[in-house]
Amino acid sequence: MLDLVTLRIAFGLVALSVLVLVYGVTFRTTRSAYSGWWCVSIGCFILSATLFLFDGTALQVVGNPAGNMMGVLGAGCVWASARSLRAVPVPRWQLAAVPAVVAVASALGDPTVDSWSGGAAFLTGMALLIGRSTLELVLLLRQTDVGVDSPAQNRFALVAMAVVSSLLGAYYLARATAFVTVGPQHPVFQNAFGGQVTTLLTMILLVVATFGMSALAADQQIAELRRRATRDSLTGLLNRAEFYREGQVILDRGRFGTDAALVLADLDRFKDINDDAGHAAGDDALTAFADACREVIGPRGIVGRLGGDEFVILTVHGTAEDLTATIAHRYAEADGTPTVSFGIASVLPGDDVALGLARADHALYRAKAAGRAQAIRHDDRPAFLVGGRRTA
Repeated sequence: MLDLVTLRIAFGLVALSVLVLVYGVTFRTTRSAYSGWWCVSIGCFILSATLFLFDGTALQVVGNPAGNMMGVLGAGCVWASARSLRAVPVPRWQLAAVPAVVAVASALGDPTVDSWSGGAAFLTGMALLIGRSTLELVLLLRQTDVGVDSPAQNRFALVAMAVVSSLLGAYYLARATAFVTVGPQHPVFQNAFGGQVTTLLTMILLVVATFGMSALAADQQIAELRRRATRDSLTGLLNRAEFYREGQVILDRGRFGTDAALVLADLDRFKDINDDAGHAAGDDALTAFADACREVIGPRGIVGRLGGDEFVILTVHGTAEDLTATIAHRYAEADGTPTVSFGIASVLPGDDVALGLARADHALYRAKAAGRAQAIRHDDRPAFLVGGRRTA
């Protein structure tokens, strides 16, 4: 077998080649968070391998703790890249905590003469973070439907990444166990988990794992473009076209009760806010109302912004009267917000969204004409209280 120094140099050259390709071809094309984190992780692994080359020299006292820290940080970035595929924020303190603990443990040992100083912490940290990467990939696989959320070939790449991650995590867990039980000088550890075996295995797994990079990064970019195409840029709610599409799908499926309704909401005298306080204040009022809708409706329906100060809601669980009253109350808690008028139209399975909104618009017009700050149904049900204000 090749000596450890030669293998580490070879690993560094392979990793550097992969980094150049991933950055130049994938990251610069997609700008995806996934490929960005992956580039950082490869850079950390290259730096770690370089620092370990100082083992057996006077610089080992610095190279050993720093190499351990950078290796674990690279594993943390692998976890962050997997987490980004689920569009879940990465807790930066968690990303920094494990490498910091490993660096302290390595420095408190005897890195001057012991090249395995802090080895238990290093190997445990690697197993922990790579294991968390596997968990993120498994969670993503469970929530991804082939042909709906991702093409079949992208799912294959995702499965390959999960398998590679699980194998590497299991290897580091076994390596940490052997380190603690028999020690790094034992023949079992040297033959099965020594530096040569680990470097060679990591090199192979790096190449295998990277093959799915382009597909997954492109998939992430497509998902982001889809989000931008279907969401209102200011509020994050569904835009007009997407609300019509999703709303019609819900109505066609007909999986809701008799309380389902389409609701049009309009902020009263919104123009006065823009004229008197400026457009920034108007944007604040719009986002505050969107937040109130999102918080109250939740899984009980969908919410969109039609444009300007006009919003639309499709409720499938819970009465529209109760939901709109709660929305108005939550919205009134924000400072300087205007009152809101609502128009409600009942819907049945198979109804047309456009026709339902036309009825809701007629009811909204009546609510405005009756003095605003109230809600009226198209079917002439009595008006009701909205946010503590009694209708006329």
